[in-house]
Amino acid sequence: MRLQPFEVVMDAEASGGISRRLWLLRGAALGAAGWLTAGPAQAGRQAEEPLADSVRSALSSAIANSAPPVPEFSDINQRLAYLRWLGTMSERLKKKKPDFQTRIEFLQTVWYETRRAGLDTTMVMGLIQVESAFRKFAISRVGARGYMQIMPFWSRVIGDGDASRLFHMQTNIRFGCVILRHYLDRERGDTYLALGRYNGSRGKPQYPNAVYAAAKNWVHHDA
Repeated sequence: MRLQPFEVVMDAEASGGISRRLWLLRGAALGAAGWLTAGPAQAGRQAEEPLADSVRSALSSAIANSAPPVPEFSDINQRLAYLRWLGTMSERLKKKKPDFQTRIEFLQTVWYETRRAGLDTTMVMGLIQVESAFRKFAISRVGARGYMQIMPFWSRVIGDGDASRLFHMQTNIRFGCVILRHYLDRERGDTYLALGRYNGSRGKPQYPNAVYAAAKNWVHHDA
């Protein structure tokens, strides 16, 4: 049964437990990031590379979707966990996204797409803070676009080459989540190396550490 837009599917891909423990262990030594001082990093330098058919398919499907996903859930406990998370995150994000509907649609999409890709939602919120400071139309000096700073070549690799699509909220967040999942798989679940690859700085500590620190702003027991 389809439910209202404050509800979500929780499936077998949603655990992300290993990745969550890894980034928490690595981030434990960092000081908490200041909300007002945490600006966008030098982001969006993913390397163009051959893609598995499953990755290509997931990215292509994002282009075909024009509306925020409508989350569903399998039981009342999952729904309540989502609503608690949504309410808390909405308050924390209010200064960055004052419009209520925009804020809810953004959070709803992040929740949905992170679980779809089997990623830790808290870590992805930290990544978005570092990448774009939650600005939908952010463009980096190397041309990366949107919330998750997706390089334009991705739209050519799996779509029609129209890079303006990367400013569409769901497309951008799904691309970012699928790309990060791809890098996690390549790095056998090591979030430190996967985040570095996402940023184009594999093996260097600055970007992963920035994401771990920013993620502390979005920790919630239901995430």
